[in-house]
Amino acid sequence: MQTDALLHLNLNRRGGISRRNFLQAASLSVAGSTLLSQFQLNAEELKKEGRSCILVWLAGAPSQMETWDPKPGTQNGGETKKISTQTPGVEIAHYWPKMASVMNDVALIRSMTGKEAAHERGTYHLHTGHRMLGIERFPHFGSVVAREIGDPQSDIPNFVSIGQTLSSGFLGVQVAPFIIDRPGQLPANVFNSTPESRQQRRLALLSQQEKDFTDAGAETLVKENTKLYEKANLMMKSPKLKAFKFDDEPTNMQEAYGKSQLGQGLLVARRLVEAGVPFVEVRTGGWDMHNNVFKGMERRAPDVDQGLSQLLIDLKQRGLLEKTLVLCMGEFGRTPKINARPPIPGRDHWVKNFNLLMAGAGIKGGQAIGKTDENGQEIVDSPVKVDDLFRSMCKAMQINADMELHTPIGRPVKLVESGEVIKGLFG
Repeated sequence: MQTDALLHLNLNRRGGISRRNFLQAASLSVAGSTLLSQFQLNAEELKKEGRSCILVWLAGAPSQMETWDPKPGTQNGGETKKISTQTPGVEIAHYWPKMASVMNDVALIRSMTGKEAAHERGTYHLHTGHRMLGIERFPHFGSVVAREIGDPQSDIPNFVSIGQTLSSGFLGVQVAPFIIDRPGQLPANVFNSTPESRQQRRLALLSQQEKDFTDAGAETLVKENTKLYEKANLMMKSPKLKAFKFDDEPTNMQEAYGKSQLGQGLLVARRLVEAGVPFVEVRTGGWDMHNNVFKGMERRAPDVDQGLSQLLIDLKQRGLLEKTLVLCMGEFGRTPKINARPPIPGRDHWVKNFNLLMAGAGIKGGQAIGKTDENGQEIVDSPVKVDDLFRSMCKAMQINADMELHTPIGRPVKLVESGEVIKGLFG
């Protein structure tokens, strides 16, 4: 019986463990075993702060012109109009009326600049803070948060992703994302309905099989996996599993977030944060709008507009926003100039300037940082690099951006290589 049959751990090809690559990974695991001692912060003190992060990932790269930096009336503006927001002087695209009503709690970064214009590479860069240049696979920021702030004794995961995401890289499986795909239901990879006696037999059989791999020289990796299975077994019995379900969630609150997959995912994210999970990612696709960008925005934006605005309202009302970092972004931006692709034009990949949204965790809301020219072609004020963004994320989460990690081959790397905290972002 394969381990996937026990827990369906969803460890993907970017660093996940399978029976097929188990022995290949064993040699690397020995070199990487010292990673458990690389972080030097006082984690217990950080946990008392109750910090958390919710990342709303718009996969495919949303257009800055149709989100937070519209240019109506210009040659590049297209059909998009701008609307006023709760914050005087800050205007956004007309697809986001509900977000306009919570702008006093939001900081818009309109001057992001990147280096990766391909989806996989851009996704990697904006999730890890590092470019995909060598053989190492750097950890998802959620895995860093799970390691630094998460409770190692927790009976539910410290990093949950609603939808597939990147792996924990060289930090190992203990801080890998726990992936679910049906918000509002118990995860399919938790066999909570399996009788305990059967689970114990499965674990016993698994233990026998792992001995073969230990004898083959993979002792470190086996120990790591064993701890993971033990935690998963504990999770099956946890009362905190109710955070994944809506049994005790009022119907009107479920409707307030919207019945879409994204809206319900954001409601699960709030429940998980309340249950003590320090990092949750919620993903929604369909933002790669090379064609028909304006109709595409009419289809995609409403679910995010409703769910994200309600999340911010809900977190604030519950006293959680001051310690919860909320991010909404994609892997890069889209061309200011509208293309000529048939049958209906859209916008192509663009890294020179794009935008994103941040809120909570000490961030000063009611502002737009950075500025582009009238046609959206050039940044004319306060460019923000990816390293600057990650330093700011670390500050919000009270994590040392200069901590030194060691890759499996022993190369020392900083969590964030360069950059500085975004000026004016924090109150």
